[in-house]
Amino acid sequence: MSGGKAKRFWKQAAVERDGAGWGVRLDGRPVKTPAKSPLVVPTEAMARAIAAEWDAQEAEVKPASMPVTRAANSAIDKVTPQFHAVAAMLADYGGTDLLCYRADGPAPLVARQAASWDPLLDWAAQHLGAPLACGTGVLPVAQAPDSLARLMAEVHAFDPFRLTALHDLVAISGSLVIGLAVARGRIGVDDGWLASRIDEHWQAEQWGADDEATAAEAVKRAAMADAARFLALCDGANAAAGSPAQ
Repeated sequence: MSGGKAKRFWKQAAVERDGAGWGVRLDGRPVKTPAKSPLVVPTEAMARAIAAEWDAQEAEVKPASMPVTRAANSAIDKVTPQFHAVAAMLADYGGTDLLCYRADGPAPLVARQAASWDPLLDWAAQHLGAPLACGTGVLPVAQAPDSLARLMAEVHAFDPFRLTALHDLVAISGSLVIGLAVARGRIGVDDGWLASRIDEHWQAEQWGADDEATAAEAVKRAAMADAARFLALCDGANAAAGSPAQ
């Protein structure tokens, strides 16, 4: 699906069992990834979502309108062959997590960060066994090696498809804790998004919104929602995000 503009050549997309997973066929022809690997996904729900994206294409194939297909391609072609490198890269966010870097003023911003971020850090400490230290400003905050090791183990427990979703949740939010909280159902993706944008929204409230920044934010928010939906499809669900856990 790279290079020139691809044209629709099929009449119908269908789903069928393929070994231990599910594949998508276009008029009986199996869909393959850009690297020419079989596009076999872990759940029927994900395969049906991919088939729906292919069926929704008109004369010209538009990959940007196919987020589930693109994520599945990434899981197979990129994440699976370099799983440990991707997992290690995501785990490294724990050492510089957004939630650990606090403003020293004004007081309303400090309070807003604390109200949103402290419960998530408490969850990481209690449920992941990974307490993290906080500081103000931009100077590095040293984290306990045991906490970082627990976060590393948590990330490595994801399979390649779920790790693909976690990658976007973490990279877009800038926080491993937020990404894991959404992935584990502690918070919904909308709450995760808002938690990740406290500083930006505060600045917009003080100085006004910038049209270009607003447009870029909308793209990122949609991508984060797509990642949460892909994660739900890994579990065979059609919902965009899980309900908050206790």
